[in-house]
Amino acid sequence: MSDVARRAGVSVSTVSHVLNKTRPVAPATVRGVLDAVAETGYVPDPVARALENTGYGTIGLAMSALSNPYFSNVVHGIDRHASAAGYSLVLADTHDERDAEIKAVGELLRRRVSAVLLAPSGDGAQALSYAGRVDVPVVVIDRFVPAAVDQVAVENTEPTAALVDHLASIGHTRIAMITGREGLTTTAERTDGYRRGLRRNGIDADPRYESCGDSSEEGASAAVVRLLSLPAPPTALVAGNNRMTIGAMRALRDAGLRVPEDMALVSFDDFEWADLFHPRLTAIAQPALSIGEQAVSMALSRIATPSLPPRRVAINPAFMHRDSCGCSASAD
Repeated sequence: MSDVARRAGVSVSTVSHVLNKTRPVAPATVRGVLDAVAETGYVPDPVARALENTGYGTIGLAMSALSNPYFSNVVHGIDRHASAAGYSLVLADTHDERDAEIKAVGELLRRRVSAVLLAPSGDGAQALSYAGRVDVPVVVIDRFVPAAVDQVAVENTEPTAALVDHLASIGHTRIAMITGREGLTTTAERTDGYRRGLRRNGIDADPRYESCGDSSEEGASAAVVRLLSLPAPPTALVAGNNRMTIGAMRALRDAGLRVPEDMALVSFDDFEWADLFHPRLTAIAQPALSIGEQAVSMALSRIATPSLPPRRVAINPAFMHRDSCGCSASAD
């Protein structure tokens, strides 16, 4: 702990207050301490000694599971596969924020997990470095990052372009996108896919048609309001994830617009109940259960054989053609 305090330029007691939440600490100080924790790889001594052993039978999961319905299905796949292999699951919510992510990984390490599955809030560099310093295997899930670790996620760019292709094929030229939270690799990849789709259909990209929904229902509602206020509002919307789809539908309803008669709507991320919507939602469906199971398999093989080279598994999602795009749907 003294190394952390020295690097952060604070007292040992301040480090203790940050890690144990025993006293309020200024946000800038908290960030400095968490940075120092990640840089030094600090873990309390009893846990550090415990980590020298193996076979704890617990896998740690750090993701924003409580705030994203898609992740709940990933968690189900992880838990099912881990349980079948004799492992229990410990969950820590990152809230898609860097500081919370470092805290979450630190908490999992203090619980002596055998491996960490991480859905990074950004590039995940500090959290990955933290786990690496105590030699705990990490599998990155949902979002690819520029790091030499095991990773599993879906392809984002081309499937999003396919949504734009479809809207263009039925006559739309004013196609807007409600983009996700800035800094997430999924946001960047899906936005790139949206732009790719516009280019190959000969549609000029208009930056006003990219409206940030911050990966939330409230943010998406505000994004739709901004788009509808344009001199030439879009006739079709691509929502960057399922939470933003809900926010978009609410904003369109509040504006008195019907889907798809007044506005076509498609989404990256499907819902279990998307075909119960009226109209039924055209969406890119991520194989959440498969992602979870693949992540656990990678973690278990890494535990068994630490010398394996880093692996990167990209899974293709499915295009679910239904009714909200405004054309007759194919049989699902």
